[in-house]
Amino acid sequence: MPNYTVTVATGTQWFAGTDDYIYLTLMGTEGCSERTLLDKPLYNDFERGAVDSYDVTVGEDLGEIELVKIEKKKYWVHDDWYCKYITVKTPYGDYIEFPCFRWLVDDKEVVLRDGRARLPQHDKKAGVAKQHRHKELEQRQKTYRWKEWHPGFPMSIDAKAHSELPRDIQFDSEKGVDFVLNYSKAIENLYVNQFMHMFQSSWGDFADFERIFMRIKNTISEYVMEHWKEDFMFGYQFLNGCNPVVIRKCTEIPDKFPITQKLVEHSLERGLTLEEELKEGNIFIADYELMDGVTANATDPCTLQYLAAPICLLYKNSQNKIMPVAIQLGQTPGEDNPIFLPTDDEYDWMMAKIWVRSSDFHVHQTVTHLLRTHLISEVFGIAMFRQLPAVHPVFKLLLPHIRFTIAINTKAREQLICECGLFDKANGTGGGGHVELVQRSMKTFTYKSLIFPEAIKERGMDSKEELPYYFYRDDGCRVWEAVASFVADIVNIYYEKDETVQEDEEIQAFVKDVCSFGMQDFDQCEFPKSLQTKEQLVEYLTIVIFTASAQHAAVNFGQFDWCSWIPNSPPTMRKPPPTKKGEVDLKYIVESLPDRGRSCWHLGAVWALSQFQENELFLGMYPDEHFIEKPVKEAMAQFRKNLGEVTKVIKNRNEGKKLPYYYLSPDRIPNSVAV
Repeated sequence: MPNYTVTVATGTQWFAGTDDYIYLTLMGTEGCSERTLLDKPLYNDFERGAVDSYDVTVGEDLGEIELVKIEKKKYWVHDDWYCKYITVKTPYGDYIEFPCFRWLVDDKEVVLRDGRARLPQHDKKAGVAKQHRHKELEQRQKTYRWKEWHPGFPMSIDAKAHSELPRDIQFDSEKGVDFVLNYSKAIENLYVNQFMHMFQSSWGDFADFERIFMRIKNTISEYVMEHWKEDFMFGYQFLNGCNPVVIRKCTEIPDKFPITQKLVEHSLERGLTLEEELKEGNIFIADYELMDGVTANATDPCTLQYLAAPICLLYKNSQNKIMPVAIQLGQTPGEDNPIFLPTDDEYDWMMAKIWVRSSDFHVHQTVTHLLRTHLISEVFGIAMFRQLPAVHPVFKLLLPHIRFTIAINTKAREQLICECGLFDKANGTGGGGHVELVQRSMKTFTYKSLIFPEAIKERGMDSKEELPYYFYRDDGCRVWEAVASFVADIVNIYYEKDETVQEDEEIQAFVKDVCSFGMQDFDQCEFPKSLQTKEQLVEYLTIVIFTASAQHAAVNFGQFDWCSWIPNSPPTMRKPPPTKKGEVDLKYIVESLPDRGRSCWHLGAVWALSQFQENELFLGMYPDEHFIEKPVKEAMAQFRKNLGEVTKVIKNRNEGKKLPYYYLSPDRIPNSVAV
């Protein structure tokens, strides 16, 4: 009688093992095996990290094994089980791999196909494989449902809490991503818990901020503390700080910002007029118009909080440094909205720069970080689960890059950015302002803006000769090219020609789901509803992977470096922007900055958000072998090699620098948005 040897691998994460009954059925082209209990006498089966083998004897040859069905039944109490993979050795000595990498919960069954990736048009229309494909997607679409969290937002998962999510996309340990716990732990570890309840209590002076800073400084944050008042440090952050996406080349001074030659002539070094400097490409601008009219945090009746929508004119000097030359703190010019200059009183100019840094913080947190990495990656992830079965090559490609993204976003909506959440404690846009910011930003959010090289070019920041120290651009382009090359290799393996893309009904459904449901078909977003060529598919998938990995790393993991010194990045302001020159002194500035309590909550937040996950998987690391094909594994190896070369270039450039830029070094880029 034919005998099949079945090898079952249990996951290594916490609580992956089970004591429940596990049954297996082999389904072949010539018949099915009996439902077989996988159990060895006097042996503890399916322990965490175990790889167990079992014999399945059948009456006659089953033909080619198409599917493997696993069932879990309760033994005493329901005991979840994480199955990594199953390997079947046939009577003829052939080995067939069935990747699983999912949880079996309650009395659940999972039907697996072998590990070869297949497009839908390559399955027989009336075959078992096609039916399995449709059934899997039907179930997924019931499980992964769209929901509008706020009007005008990208759609999110239909779950009120992390515990309501499908087990396969939950964190292994919910405790590890509890924001309340992590922030409190951070505050305790930073030795600032003595100040955390001291709301309304101002610091004495700038040196007083060091009381919550000195224990946790690092090379960059200490450099920021020492140099934050200097104009070169202020300008440098527009290129390589947390939010290097706001600055753009200025070709014409806007009417709302009435800068004249006389105002800035003391700052221009080349002997050229302002008009000539504009034509030479030496003038840049950072405009926070998005902040105009946003509602400030009013959740604490004892503390008035304020926001501003400044405009900052920047100049590339003869040393190629970006320097501020004029700041207006509101969008409407007038006597009560003066233009502050480097030649003004020291505290007037300092106050103006602090207001720009505070506004930049809000745009960074809510738009650059939350909307343009977290929320958009969740849209891609939900659509992927709804429209691509596990056997699809694009599902296998993208899955590592949406790992834990839906979970971290759900946890954020549950604890962080919800009404009365942690965001309200220390942020000037808490209490609803952050919602307004996302809604406003969505009106100008386009698909093209996610194409990294295009976004750089659109802001006029693409010339390395003009801006030799824009490391965010340089490193981002290197990583983009590496990701695009890898994606092209994968696409070329499975898609012979453009028509293959057009005939792939599942990839077309995925793209349409992103646009029509995830982005709610907003007219201005210009997300494609279909893909016609291999080139378009490569670009689309590169966007998904780059946004979730590199772009998120660039704007997330520098938060502690640049925002821990609170005068450099105030999360809220307690006095309104000055409307006249000559009225600001040191006392006014300190009383404008966050109080002791808000400072400590802010410090805990930026510290917690800047930490990598335990057992982090970085770009190019794919320990779960969803792909079994040799060409794909070769493409992955080449991808890792290319990333290694990028890492080496960045490491060499950073050697000896007081301000190294490493956020886009591939060895520091996690695969997905998970923090």
